[in-house]
Amino acid sequence: MSEDSTIDRLLVSYPADLSEWGRFQVEKPSFRAYLRKTMGTASVGEIFEEFVGVGCCGSALDVPLRVEEIEGGNRVDEDTEIEYEVREACDIQGGWLVQSEAGPS
Repeated sequence: MSEDSTIDRLLVSYPADLSEWGRFQVEKPSFRAYLRKTMGTASVGEIFEEFVGVGCCGSALDVPLRVEEIEGGNRVDEDTEIEYEVREACDIQGGWLVQSEAGPS
């Protein structure tokens, strides 16, 4: 297979402590479409942070995503199937807490 060919299937993980709202945002079809347009290339083990909003009243939340498996080449495009799995927690501080005094500083 060519070094610069399309990835057929990409398995990406997010941390177990990502809030339900954050999971909903990351797993939306529009977020998958965003990744297909912006990722370019990918390799197993690569960790990249992506912006996820925290709602109408909140701030930004950067979610560390990790490439777990790749089937096919090394380039993400509009035909790449993106799937998710949950990995170990990483003390991500998100959800509604980022908007309160108890949130991250």
